[in-house]
Order: sequence, then structure tokens, then C-alpha cells
Amino acid sequence: MSAPDGDEAVNEIEGTDEAEATLTALIKAAFPHERVPETAYRRAADTVRCAAEESAWMRVKLAHGLDSLEALADGRFTELSPEEALPLLLRIQHTTFFGFVRQTVVVSLYEDEEVWEVIGYEGPSFEKGGYLHRGFDDLDWLPDPRIEGYDGEPLVEVVSDLPRGATTKSVRGAAVPAGQSRARAGRTGRGTKGQA
Repeated sequence: MSAPDGDEAVNEIEGTDEAEATLTALIKAAFPHERVPETAYRRAADTVRCAAEESAWMRVKLAHGLDSLEALADGRFTELSPEEALPLLLRIQHTTFFGFVRQTVVVSLYEDEEVWEVIGYEGPSFEKGGYLHRGFDDLDWLPDPRIEGYDGEPLVEVVSDLPRGATTKSVRGAAVPAGQSRARAGRTGRGTKGQA
């Protein structure tokens, strides 16, 4: 999939079966679910591709990102397991390319009703009267909560000791940013060096 720099690179990479396979493999590695079908991952890849079409800049970023990912994997990214792909994804996690793919897929993949079925999401509840009487607490993968009445000392009711006309406005000043001394934070910047 490696292509020369420039517009030719984008044209040689985008839309190819190899690019689609790499993008789908990237999504599967970044969002691994054993039972999510391949078709759902392909639909998410199509959504990413369509979103990139809206901007020439993102088209270039997507094409070059997929090419770079294949280069990092010595041309065999599609053959890697999610565990083997993870170190490569960690290397590119702060790139514009990966951020674009992630932000697009996190919505499109989990909006897919076929994925809902697999992960156990029943869909929106509003039309069905909400979750209150439809098993909002039927989480069978969590242990049953321990529900006991409180039998300790009576809880103390907190009552303010401020006089009726007093304010709760702080008199301490602004918070000091981490790593900065109170003396430095108190400077106003008017040539009062060393004064707080």
C-alpha cells in the first residue's frame, strides 16, 4: 500500500481493498469485541471513509495514516491480532489520523443496532416507558448489592454557624496553580518583584 508522497499517494491508497481492510482491522483492534460481526466493523469503516470525504485535508490524513500504519506493521497490519496491534495503536494514538478514526467510530459503531444486540443494549428506553420498570437493575454480571439498614450512631445534622447576614464568599483569594508558590501567585505584574 506504500505510495509516493503527494496527491498521487492519496489517489493510489484511498478506496483500495487494501486500504479498506487496513481501516477495518484498525477499528477491530481499537474497539475489540469478540462477538461483534465483521459487517458492523465494515460499516464503521465506511462511515470513517465517508466522513473523510467531506474534507480534502482529512482524506489526505486518512490515506497517509493508513499507509503509515501498514509501514509500522511491515505491510501486514491486517494479519495482526488485536493484542499484536495494540503497541502500534499506542504509537499513533495522538495523531490527527487516529483521533479522527476514533471519534468517528466511537459513535458509528455503538449506534449500530447489530452491535447493540451483541453488547446487550436494548436500545433507547423513552418510547418504552423508561428503564424503571424494564429491568434497570438486571445487571447479571455484577454481584447483588448488599442492602442493609444503617445501625450505627445517629448521623449529625450539619448546621451553618454563620450569622444570618453573613456571606459564604471566600476571603482567601484565588486558588494557587500546582507548582506555584503563594508568593508568586500573589504578584500582580506591576514591577513589585518579590512582594506578595
